[in-house]
Amino acid sequence: MKLHNISVPNGATKTRKIVGRGPGSGLGKTSGKGHKGQNARSGGGVRPGFEGGQLPLFRRLPKRGFSNALFKTEYAIINLSDLNRFEDGAIVTPEILKEMGLIKKQLDGIKVLGNGKLERKLTVKAHKFSKLALEQIESLGGKAEVI
Repeated sequence: MKLHNISVPNGATKTRKIVGRGPGSGLGKTSGKGHKGQNARSGGGVRPGFEGGQLPLFRRLPKRGFSNALFKTEYAIINLSDLNRFEDGAIVTPEILKEMGLIKKQLDGIKVLGNGKLERKLTVKAHKFSKLALEQIESLGGKAEVI
């Protein structure tokens, strides 16, 4: 296959809608906007959710209650397989993980998950550990310290 043989697949490109051009196009005269009225004007039209003056849905529904979702604790997660980059006996802290680019944001803390296999004896300092991660770190003689 050469560059001059490549063609655009059917349906990948569309012809631009040309308005205001004669009777053949089907979009002449008023350019598909009907006659006068709010929608025919420049900048005209109504906002999303407008129901023609009827009390809109978002005002008809009751607004009640409180959502705790804004205050939930969100952890930056790291898997055990990612910790194999460190040498034996290394101390792994959130600052080192951020420096190495293993986590982008610390959020409300760091949680170590048990995905993958850990092959080194490490001292890991984090805010939370899954049961599997704790077992694997300690089975290799390492330490899991909760900050």
